[in-house]
Amino acid sequence: MMVESAITSKGQTTLPKPVRTALGVGEGDRVRYVILDNEVRIRPVRPISRLYGFLRRPNGTPAATLKDMESAIAEGACEE
Repeated sequence: MMVESAITSKGQTTLPKPVRTALGVGEGDRVRYVILDNEVRIRPVRPISRLYGFLRRPNGTPAATLKDMESAIAEGACEE
């Protein structure tokens, strides 16, 4: 899928709904722009509070694996 949006004179744009949905973001959320090899990727910024309790599992199930932790970091966790 490819979608477009216009850029205003102030350099602003609105993320089209399919983009917001794909990123799982809404009003008040933040996004990060990653520039790699002349391409820009948009990533949702996730608050570090989202990770609270991530290592502690109910019912004695194992803690998060290294892969789980790396995935969480890759999602762009940040402090608010």
